[in-house]
Amino acid sequence: MPLSATRQARLENGLPKIEITLPEVGVQVAPETYFDGTHSDFWLEIGFGKGEHLAALAAAHPEIGMIGSEPFLNGVSGLVDLVVEGNLPNVRVFKDDARLLMDSLPEASIGRAFILFPDPWPKARHHKRRMVSAGNIAVLSRILKDGAELRIGTDHMEYCRWIMAHMLASADFVWQCDNPADWRNRPDDWPSSRYEIKSREAGRVSSYLRFIRRPRSL
Repeated sequence: MPLSATRQARLENGLPKIEITLPEVGVQVAPETYFDGTHSDFWLEIGFGKGEHLAALAAAHPEIGMIGSEPFLNGVSGLVDLVVEGNLPNVRVFKDDARLLMDSLPEASIGRAFILFPDPWPKARHHKRRMVSAGNIAVLSRILKDGAELRIGTDHMEYCRWIMAHMLASADFVWQCDNPADWRNRPDDWPSSRYEIKSREAGRVSSYLRFIRRPRSL
């Protein structure tokens, strides 16, 4: 759907102030390079939709540099609106495939990452397109700090089983779960998104999965 004239103008004015431009292929850039001022940590959301979750975290944690990646223009426009309306100087946006951004980040440079309600690509021939894969898990393992948290949300049960199988196959992550409530209930510090609300209204049940990056070997 085309953007309205007002949203297009806001996007053209606001995006250049927060957009990330990657270095040449093979060059890695520390996340603090993209921000003004000093931040205590840097968090990454992969596929932020319309940006509600990322903007809520940015408002709650002004000391954190929030980086979001989203290839779709309507989603980017939605986040730019929220950044302007909320006066959120600690947000940066990469409007392309998150894997390009992740490849450009140094080892152990991200303190928390989020993959929330990604496309489940339900047809078997499309499973290779799923964001949660052995290759992407390995990249996340590289860029996450020791003890960093990876949060993954989904309302697609078959994809949830896929996610768990792939994450538990990695020796670099530990699932944070003591009882079923730990993955059935959204934690208080996990803001909801527009998609999640619509999913719940449609009667679908979501899973909220949390994993911790194991310490690297000394």
